[in-house]
Amino acid sequence: MKATKKIVSAALILGFLLPLPIAAWAQQKSVPSAESIDETDTTAQQPGEPPAVRSLKKAKNVIIIIGDGMGTAQVYASVVAQKNASNFLRFPFSGFSRTYSNNKYTTDSGAGGTAIVTGHKTDNYHIGVLSDGTPIPSFLTLLRNQGLATGFVVTSSVLDATPASTYAHVPHRKMYDTISLHMSQCGFDVMIGGGLSNFRPENRKDGLAPLDTLRQRGYDITYSLEEMKNSKSNKLVTFFCENYYGPVAPGRDPVLTEGTKKALDILSQNPKGFAMMIEGSQIDWGCHNNDAPYMEAELADFEKMLKVVLDFAEKDGNTLVVVTADHETGGLVLTDGDIEKGKNTCKYVTDWHSGVMVPVFAFGPGAETFSGIQQNSDLMPKVFRAMGRKVEN
Repeated sequence: MKATKKIVSAALILGFLLPLPIAAWAQQKSVPSAESIDETDTTAQQPGEPPAVRSLKKAKNVIIIIGDGMGTAQVYASVVAQKNASNFLRFPFSGFSRTYSNNKYTTDSGAGGTAIVTGHKTDNYHIGVLSDGTPIPSFLTLLRNQGLATGFVVTSSVLDATPASTYAHVPHRKMYDTISLHMSQCGFDVMIGGGLSNFRPENRKDGLAPLDTLRQRGYDITYSLEEMKNSKSNKLVTFFCENYYGPVAPGRDPVLTEGTKKALDILSQNPKGFAMMIEGSQIDWGCHNNDAPYMEAELADFEKMLKVVLDFAEKDGNTLVVVTADHETGGLVLTDGDIEKGKNTCKYVTDWHSGVMVPVFAFGPGAETFSGIQQNSDLMPKVFRAMGRKVEN
């Protein structure tokens, strides 16, 4: 009898241990893309997905939020600064994203943003294209084609790498004149940020006027917070500045929270649902400067926007919210702090990006599937599964 028990125990142990190297190898070698998934199977359990908590409800709306340069240390710095009242603590599910690009261990925002919004890794500096230049659509473009309302709000130029990855298809992120043409023709309902200069013909080598194209397509174009708030149009473009905003600390208008509120007001009117991308762009800039007060001010601004989004999602009940980063910036280390006083002691090890994993937070229908370690290119296909929708290029 004892011998039999030992044999059974050994078999059980082997049964648990043997699949582990295979699973680890499969995860390392396979980089899922939108085309590699059977999108018609929206109820099947996915690898690593806990069956007991798998959501049966499908998300009607989706909001992907990107904290540019926001690694785990930046998130915890915000949790501490908020004295444990951080909105990050409201997310019931969290995981990690592996950010390396197709050709570099450390990604840039072009490849990082493209992977998040299209479901495909690409080379650094590419925007909305594969490494061979093949254009690939973002979740905003795909869902717009399926009848949903779409838009984005950023605290940088609308032509910067992250917002551009939602609508443009160029081999280099600094092709601003071409990117602005792509934006003027993308058909999103709401686009809010900076970067007006490249839309004016006098500032372009080709003499074209993407601003006129936007007007001809029926957009209400506004240039201030007050104009944006007062707009009655369901097609809105807001340029808050010619090129780039200043930091929030010296007194930048609350464009992130107010832009988010305005976008939600417009997009939520669509009975089919909506898709939205929001970027806290200047977390990255503060970390590039190794400037902790700059970074913390941008994170505090990000927290206010998160409250707006999560309050909406809680009330709505049909909205999936996914928060992540395109990469970490600065190699931030928190060497000391005081949670009661909301103080962090910060140290940076680089003025560039690092290659570490970044956090993923999820709330709403399908949120549980974003737990665990995943590729940045896994996020967009998971969004479509959570919505019960096909990826139709």
